[in-house]
Amino acid sequence: MDTAVNDLSRRRDGTAATCAAVLIAAPASGQGKTTLAAALARLHARQGRRVRAFKCGPDFLDPHWLALATGAPVHSLDLWMTGEADCRARLHAAADEADLVIVEGVMGLFDGTPSAADLAERFGLPVLAVIDAHAMVGTFGALAYGLQNFKPGLPWAGVLANRVASERHAGMLKDALREPSQWMGALPRDASFTLPERHLGLVGANELDDAMARLDAAADVLADTPLGQLPVSQLPQMRFDPVTTDDAGTPQLLAGRTIAIARDAAFSFIYPANLDVLSALGARLSFFSPLAGDALPACDAVWLPGGYPELHAEALSANESMRASLAAHAAAGKPVWAECGGMMALFDELATGDSEQQQVHRLWGLLPGRVTMQKRLAGLGPQQLQLGSHTLRGHTFHYSRCETPLAPFAHTARPGATQAVGARSGEAFYVHGPVRASYFHAWFASSSEATARLFGAMPIELGNDAAKEAIDDRC
Repeated sequence: MDTAVNDLSRRRDGTAATCAAVLIAAPASGQGKTTLAAALARLHARQGRRVRAFKCGPDFLDPHWLALATGAPVHSLDLWMTGEADCRARLHAAADEADLVIVEGVMGLFDGTPSAADLAERFGLPVLAVIDAHAMVGTFGALAYGLQNFKPGLPWAGVLANRVASERHAGMLKDALREPSQWMGALPRDASFTLPERHLGLVGANELDDAMARLDAAADVLADTPLGQLPVSQLPQMRFDPVTTDDAGTPQLLAGRTIAIARDAAFSFIYPANLDVLSALGARLSFFSPLAGDALPACDAVWLPGGYPELHAEALSANESMRASLAAHAAAGKPVWAECGGMMALFDELATGDSEQQQVHRLWGLLPGRVTMQKRLAGLGPQQLQLGSHTLRGHTFHYSRCETPLAPFAHTARPGATQAVGARSGEAFYVHGPVRASYFHAWFASSSEATARLFGAMPIELGNDAAKEAIDDRC
């Protein structure tokens, strides 16, 4: 868990950094955290301030909006997946160059292990709560009081109401607070800045022609609230200490290798930090778009990230040249790491739609079997994968299931569990010739060596516990 920490630490002079900072949280998902975080970021960015944003927990979609609002990469902060030292290093680096740091929470304030509240408590980040106040009056005050006081000593910055019906409604919500001084204002129900959703979460900002207009509309409304009118100097000021390390840095395990990375609307689930890790390992990165008809670049390895292949199945199916190029790449023994949506595109078939109107699309055929979309969530939560003596941390989140004759090479495991090979475990990890594939989304900074194994720098090997179980299961 040290790649990003070491690289960030070496860029800093070892002194503490101070700037305004808030963590935006809510009682639950769907309350408007991303809308508020992006609107606040956009409001200050267009006034010439340097704003950096982070997302608490594993997420690929909310960061699209935060990146659009700030004009800067958005990294994840998660006390388990990325680790405390990585979080601390990234917060320090951001504070060292920014006027305002905004951290968007995950789910409800106290949901998950670790939760957004845990992150706020660990780093002293003041919590700014946003509550969907539609059809609510007095209960707004109860929710605000509960969020503030459920965990004694939690840093607190105030509360803002979302989807408010009128000025009169806003006044009643403010009066419901035990401490009216905590009122940060209200946002109305307004289609002009509503962020559209689909089955995996928000629609990516890069998919909408009016994405910036939506952020500007939200920022305009926020500008008339107490929060929007608060100078940065009066927002909570936070001190972030540096992370010190004597480590020599990231080993050049991928030096001289070119990794071709699919990146478009079908393959958009890419942590910016993962790209940083590959570069730090010495790899040269070459991007291509299967949807745009790009040819597979000359490369030593391919990464097919997650995304929405199910929304673009017809176009992917029609890309015969990509199917042929990937087949030739694999036939040459060159590695492919296919992650969630990337893995889905490699199976023989992808079935979309409901049972009465199901459509079956012929996909790229490097893995035998069929992937079928379903309405019910099939996988969610933190996961870890042990390769050799090193462990990759990450997560899973998908609405499809796969049927394949392939036997999993291994399975991922939940935090604290022993990795195993049997069906009782987490996500299947397939190794089929040079293809490595799983629903598992990896956080590369958790292990340089395991990451390098995915891209062929070293053989794929199981850890001792998983290897023993594999032998037991096959005997």
